[in-house]
Amino acid sequence: MSPRNKAPAAVSAGRKTILLVDDDPSVREMVGRVLLGEGYSVLCAANGPEAINIEASTDIDLVLLDLNMPGQSGWDTFERLTSGNPLLAIVIITARPQQLFTAVNAGAGALLEKPLNFPKLLKTMRELLAEPPETRLARLAGKRANFRYLPSRRRELPK
Repeated sequence: MSPRNKAPAAVSAGRKTILLVDDDPSVREMVGRVLLGEGYSVLCAANGPEAINIEASTDIDLVLLDLNMPGQSGWDTFERLTSGNPLLAIVIITARPQQLFTAVNAGAGALLEKPLNFPKLLKTMRELLAEPPETRLARLAGKRANFRYLPSRRRELPK
């Protein structure tokens, strides 16, 4: 079973729906399989416009959004998604660590650097899916709110 590129007819029979946006098909396949194994419904988009179309026609609970995509950038996609649905939980995924302050200022729920640490990704997703709408709105308004930063395994500091 692999992630779907189209919204299934009954996408949310109690399952949270994740929109995975990445231009790399191998990333979509790998991350999608992990999410399916955790019980999530997974929809995939290869670019920003595709993600915006899916989000407009399907109830999405959380978006995993890669920044580095051809055409419409991840940040443009983020702005379009949050302007239409400010309560949407979005996790920024990037291989570019210098995006931290932009992610915080934009109101993202989390920034995860590649290569991904799947246990931390899943924990972050569970936290974001459980947080109250007021926290998401506060983050988007630039107020102090819980932001999660997960550096890549290469950049983690020793404990």
